Amino acid sequence: MPESYAFALIHVVFSTRNRKASLNAEVRPRLHAYLATVARNLGCDCYRVGGVADHVHLAIRLSRTSTIANLVQELKASSSKWLKTQSPSLVDFAWQRGYGAFSVGPADLGALQSYIDSQEDHHRTRSFQEEYLAFLNKYAVEYDERYIWD
Repeated sequence: MPESYAFALIHVVFSTRNRKASLNAEVRPRLHAYLATVARNLGCDCYRVGGVADHVHLAIRLSRTSTIANLVQELKASSSKWLKTQSPSLVDFAWQRGYGAFSVGPADLGALQSYIDSQEDHHRTRSFQEEYLAFLNKYAVEYDERYIWD
């Protein structure tokens, strides 16, 4: 086979440091567009970005030459630098160290996009911590709660 092909769809989630609600409604749309552009510049398809004041979700098809770790590192580093230039209230902005990256089947892309689009409604009744622990449990990821929120 002369060419390589891949379709690896991932749901990426990461939070602001200490889950501080620093992403206000004014900056979020611009941040989401910025994150999508970073992903696309890395050769990935970014189908959706969304979130609320303390975290973001992305639906991304990983390019066949990218790794999840490198993608997330670049998303977080470049967006953190960019956010610091957007408002005096964001000069100390930082993302939390960790992240979640969960595989999603192509048939579930529409459901993932809807889930990301409904973040505002979803988080009226559920905290980020509850949401994230539900993902870890859904995907049978072993974790130690003493370290998960560092």
